[in-house]
Amino acid sequence: MSETDARVLRTLVENANDHIFIVDGQGRVLDVSPGAAAVYGMSREALCATTVQRLEADGILTPSVSLEVMRSGKPAQVMQTTSTGRRVIAQAYPVFSGDRLERIISRSMDLTDLQWLQEEYQLLQRRFSEHLKRSAAASLGDDLEVDAAQGELRIRSELMHEIALLLKRVAPTDASVLMLGESGVGKTAFARQLHRWSRRREGPFIDVNCGAIPESLFESEMFGYQPGAFSGAARQGKAGLMEQAQGGTLFLDEIGELPLAMQTKLLKVIQDGSLTRLGDTRARRVDFRLVVATNQDLARRVEEGRFRLDLYYRLNVIPVTLPPLRERPEDIPGLVELQLRRLNRRYGRDKLLAPGVWQELMGHDWPGNVRELENWLERAWLSAPDEMIEARGLAPQRSSRVPEGAILLDDSSSPGPGAIKLAEGEGLKQGLARFEREILAELCTQLPSTYAMAERLGISQPSVVRKLQRHGLRISDGHR
Repeated sequence: MSETDARVLRTLVENANDHIFIVDGQGRVLDVSPGAAAVYGMSREALCATTVQRLEADGILTPSVSLEVMRSGKPAQVMQTTSTGRRVIAQAYPVFSGDRLERIISRSMDLTDLQWLQEEYQLLQRRFSEHLKRSAAASLGDDLEVDAAQGELRIRSELMHEIALLLKRVAPTDASVLMLGESGVGKTAFARQLHRWSRRREGPFIDVNCGAIPESLFESEMFGYQPGAFSGAARQGKAGLMEQAQGGTLFLDEIGELPLAMQTKLLKVIQDGSLTRLGDTRARRVDFRLVVATNQDLARRVEEGRFRLDLYYRLNVIPVTLPPLRERPEDIPGLVELQLRRLNRRYGRDKLLAPGVWQELMGHDWPGNVRELENWLERAWLSAPDEMIEARGLAPQRSSRVPEGAILLDDSSSPGPGAIKLAEGEGLKQGLARFEREILAELCTQLPSTYAMAERLGISQPSVVRKLQRHGLRISDGHR
């Protein structure tokens, strides 16, 4: 290493905000950044005189991310506890010389910073809510503008109105927005409305379900590829979804499902504003507004080492939490009216809800949220023989809720305990396939998404999608 390179490295280590460790291939600590002393409870000199094996054995840091790299030979991310009682997220990267592990570079961040940010955001949210209430008269113009430009949101509750007003105010900016909330609450609808309110409204709105793209195809789908980049590639190449969002909005749904390797690639695009197609050497500039959504607790996934902290910071600029439908029943009439209008237009008839159905609709807590409400209405619409939609046993049952974790089969398919029998001339393979289909068919009526089905069955979401396709089943168009 030249003297200049050594000074550059020293400057990086000395001034790093994160806590840097440089370890050799045997685990000896060669250097640490000054801030590490406060986090790990040892002086810089003492840390540089020991090994990561000893640090872990003495409980200074548990577990050691460097030891994980030494075991696997691959980059690693772990949650650590330190002797000072802190919770730290650590990432480490190997440096090889040929096949030999020469160095391990790790960086860690104290999650106390994250907790402070979360508390500060919650305080700002409370102040913002109080400000809206105090200035109701002053903001009448904004409120009327939101009401007039709701599109297909159909919101009436005060809580959702405040959220819409917040989105209307941030729409002209390019700040990243993180949509949080249970499955089916309408995150995609709000993302589309944010796009319509933005200065990018004339550009495309690209909707990507991160959990539905297999990891092996993610890079080619998102980044695109050049002709001949891999076997089976289109002869003319292909622009990825990020390029297709040029000048518009890129909406990444289920961002929490993104594998760590793909998180790294996404972060680089966000930071650099450019990407390189597979098989290409030329970087291409991209310009889009990023909106992401998840029904998971991303902060917890960060703590568990399953989501990158630096990506979390990049995404969590404007976090918006959409409440479940059970907390805003005032919105049900508008949502029902909108869905009925869609169904009447789609099927060419003009049906109405019978008066008695409204009590069922307003009294149910809708665990599947807006998606469940829309699916129930479509089933009821299709089942109604005339122009009046009656409940006819299709109404949600509050008192006979299926216990969590239970899988129910129709009486016709499950005569009794232990009565799963092979039909005449049916082999084991055919019988298992039939039983699998019966389980999936029942879950299609009980659960709101393929992600919920995957969690219940203990398999991956792409596996659920493939099984549903094989058996000709679906929950509803748009969220398989």
